[in-house]
Amino acid sequence: MSNNYFCEGVEKAPQRSLFNALGFTKEEMERPLVGIVSSYNEIVPGHMNIDKIVEAVKMGVAMAGGTPVMFPAIAVCDGIAMGHQGMKYSLVTRDLIADSTECMALAHHFDALVMIPNCDKNVPGLLMAAARVNVPTIFVSGGPMLAGRVKGSKTSLSSMFEAVGSYNAGKMTLEDVQEFEDKACPSCGSCSGMYTANSMNCLTEVLGMGLRGNGTIPAAYSARLKLAKQAGMQVMELLKKNIRPRDIMTEDAFKNAIAADMALGCSTNSMLHLPAIAHECGIDLDLELVNEISERTPNICHLAPAGHAYMEDLNEAGGVYAVLGELAKKDLINTDCLTCTGKTVKENITGVANKDTNIIRPIDDPYMPNGGIAVLRGNLAPDTCVVKRSAVAPEMLKHEGPARVFDSEDEAIEAIRGGKIVPGDVVVIRYEGPKGGPGMREMLNPTSAIQGMGLGSTVALITDGRFSGATRGAAIGHVSPEAALGGNIALVEEGDIIAIDINAHKIELKVSDEVLAERRKNWTPREPKIKTGYLARYASLVTSANRGAVLEIK
Repeated sequence: MSNNYFCEGVEKAPQRSLFNALGFTKEEMERPLVGIVSSYNEIVPGHMNIDKIVEAVKMGVAMAGGTPVMFPAIAVCDGIAMGHQGMKYSLVTRDLIADSTECMALAHHFDALVMIPNCDKNVPGLLMAAARVNVPTIFVSGGPMLAGRVKGSKTSLSSMFEAVGSYNAGKMTLEDVQEFEDKACPSCGSCSGMYTANSMNCLTEVLGMGLRGNGTIPAAYSARLKLAKQAGMQVMELLKKNIRPRDIMTEDAFKNAIAADMALGCSTNSMLHLPAIAHECGIDLDLELVNEISERTPNICHLAPAGHAYMEDLNEAGGVYAVLGELAKKDLINTDCLTCTGKTVKENITGVANKDTNIIRPIDDPYMPNGGIAVLRGNLAPDTCVVKRSAVAPEMLKHEGPARVFDSEDEAIEAIRGGKIVPGDVVVIRYEGPKGGPGMREMLNPTSAIQGMGLGSTVALITDGRFSGATRGAAIGHVSPEAALGGNIALVEEGDIIAIDINAHKIELKVSDEVLAERRKNWTPREPKIKTGYLARYASLVTSANRGAVLEIK
């Protein structure tokens, strides 16, 4: 197996001279050129170990007869970006990552790619790039963080945010907060619950783009390095067999991913990312499909923030393959889908056991009869909005109350921490969407403040922004159309009654069409919050949020 493109004829002599400048031998130039997309950096805890994974992948590629060449991809740590202007930059990096990786891969004519992501936008961004470039590609993530331990109980980053809320409510001492601060994040890796990064790494495995353990083997385990070597070797098999991302990421594979999402109780951000990845594969993933699959797919995992289990526990229980095994018992997934192993899902999960039914409930004894995510619709969200149903208290699955309206996350947090939100309220945070934010920042701070104030089972929160995978409670995000585009969320007034029925997939502003029409006459678009720089250019291009999912930028 050889790379013929740079080795053929005198016409490629200039390119070969530049490979000589890199120190390449003739033998290296004659082998397939495999791009190793490294998300390593020294600011994201989930990426600080990726340099070791890169070396392991390179060894695997070389052992299998390829020439590995590393190039970088950027990544933002959502936790560090939270609570300030940095969060406005998080979601937009997904497209930057996809664009820049596409440019590097095609400009340098790589024969195959190994993607090494880990955190929230980095994983979907590289999956989008893989679909665009469509050369044989495999993923191996940096792996999840180990759970922290505070006072004998496992904990994670979401507990850290909620500890701040508890301190502000006078329910926790400064010393208690300090203990959480010291112990909540004890190792490298993506934060240890079923948050966005781990959701997307697990779904990468379900889609068939990562080997077994991609989503669950802890970052600190040496098994992660073994997995990386196996990925490096396996990409050469994919090249030999000419198996490409669009051969693997089919419509049925995306339906499998949605079913696994429902079973695992993944982040609501998966409802932004799966349609975007599918779009790059030429597939229209309608969010209505989510409710259809959710209604027949039980939720069988309650990982943090929904429960007290963590990624290391899921790994020991059998990981993603064990979850797929449970779903297959009821024919809830298509087991004929091809994967990066070169085998079908059915072949991959044959003989895989569920080793801990407390972590992965049997399919006949689920936590909930339906899936972890619900898509709602109503006059407040004519297109759609999304909620992580598995993390909502049972008493909040149906809620009705007066709107408390805020035009930014910061205003809402001040009111929550100031004790101005009371049981029964519906907090509405608007002008935080893709255009209005701009950038659609996550709302983990306000939801954590609500939980910390002890209001998690009595107060709902609705936003045209989005929520972190670490969010729990009746937090309804991705409201579309967003306020900045004239969505009805812009017309809500203080005290309006909002009715939410999650199981019925309904969200209604109890105001007549005539009143809304009158309010619309008086509504004027707001001046952009940021007028220069990348975010301003991004916001100027956003023309619609496609059903709360794929951002259509024209």
